[in-house]
Amino acid sequence: MNTAKSGFDLAVIGSGSAAFAAAIAATNQGKRVVMVERGTAGGTCVNVGCVPSKALLAAAEARHGALAAGRFPGLTAAEVPVGFPDLIGGKDALVAQLRAEKYTDLADGYGWEIVHGTAAFTGTTDAPALDVALNDGGNSRIEAAHYLIATGSAPWAPPVPGLEDAGYLTSTTAMELDVLPESMVVVGGNAVGLELAQLFARLGTRVSVVEALDRLAPFEEPEVSAAFEEVFTGEGIAVHTGAALAAVRRDEPGYTLTVSGGAPAELRAEQLLIATGRRPVTAGLNLDTVGVKTGARGEVVVDDYLRTSNERIWAAGDVAGGPQFVYVAAAQGSLAADNALAGAGRTLDYTALPRVTFTSPAIAAVGMTDAQVAEAGIRCDYRTLPLQYVPRALANRDTRGLVKLVADADTGRVLGVHVIADGAGEIITAATYAITAGMTVAQLAHAWVPYLTMAEALKLAAQTFTADVAKLSCCAG
Repeated sequence: MNTAKSGFDLAVIGSGSAAFAAAIAATNQGKRVVMVERGTAGGTCVNVGCVPSKALLAAAEARHGALAAGRFPGLTAAEVPVGFPDLIGGKDALVAQLRAEKYTDLADGYGWEIVHGTAAFTGTTDAPALDVALNDGGNSRIEAAHYLIATGSAPWAPPVPGLEDAGYLTSTTAMELDVLPESMVVVGGNAVGLELAQLFARLGTRVSVVEALDRLAPFEEPEVSAAFEEVFTGEGIAVHTGAALAAVRRDEPGYTLTVSGGAPAELRAEQLLIATGRRPVTAGLNLDTVGVKTGARGEVVVDDYLRTSNERIWAAGDVAGGPQFVYVAAAQGSLAADNALAGAGRTLDYTALPRVTFTSPAIAAVGMTDAQVAEAGIRCDYRTLPLQYVPRALANRDTRGLVKLVADADTGRVLGVHVIADGAGEIITAATYAITAGMTVAQLAHAWVPYLTMAEALKLAAQTFTADVAKLSCCAG
């Protein structure tokens, strides 16, 4: 059965964070919206990304806390058995709850329709439309004044001999296993790989991490990478950096990996997880038909206003090739809707965009590295504070980590903050506000901070520019 739908102000392809933010912004303007989703509504974050991974990480951390209780005098480490199928089932229940509360029920409440099918552009540059192959059969033609591409990204694997034939886990399928593996090799030492490696290791899997670049967390400050490698090795996770995956074989017991440089020539494991990044999802959209340009990685090329090379078509979120964070996607979705439908002419400032890797301790950063400051021609000054000087870390009996402050040496203005610590996400939020406000190191050093919080590390790090914190009394006074 073929149907036609027209008269929409905005047609959105995708149903993740960018898509929903745009649809909400549009309906709040009184506009008529339709959304097309080929799979499960809600996009990456709630279904296979942030929500399920953080739920499982929290469970793994609870188990690890029991095993690490012996660091406190008077407590004894305790072994906590893992009921892995129940753990996955609990994760799935939480995902279903949040998918309903934050996505499908919201669409019903705001009153826009979600069409379940696969969309592709048709028509011409001047008169674009969508052909939708409906999931339940038939086709539908959708016409709108403006279109938003919000199809997100998907896990990407490098072209390694034998990899496709052998098969492998991705960040999605790893969280759908029904049996906890005895051993696993994680290829990729950035955020996703680090989170999943620690997750499985803390549940009892023997884990090795292989990273092609010369350090874990290779895009963070070198001090952060070094501190984090100590965390992993301290928890029994084998780390192989400067190691490229060269070939993969699979037999009944598991995988044999050939690795060049930085590791034994061969690694064996029951499971193989590839966490080497994500690529925008644009295949099959027929973008050429309507004059929408794409970049080298398949990303939709947009201007600062998120308009594509077709003035009626916009893109937001991972598919537009920017920072792959759900909060960026949401901000871009709202912006695209405002610009398309209200001529708002808005742009986004990414200067103080924070990021967090949700390991334990967590890694977080905002602003520039010292190398970036120097490259920008700014005279740089920086200090690094180990957590052994932070009272809260001492009370927690866990001083793994540090805070690094990067500043303009001439003005004292804070330009970057880099943290590895429990609560790093909360610390970096305060740092984000400080950078946004243009605060100096001196202002940060004299700001009010509650005693025995991890956020006090930010103030103490600022004080290291003018004092020896080892000689200070309590309360970072």
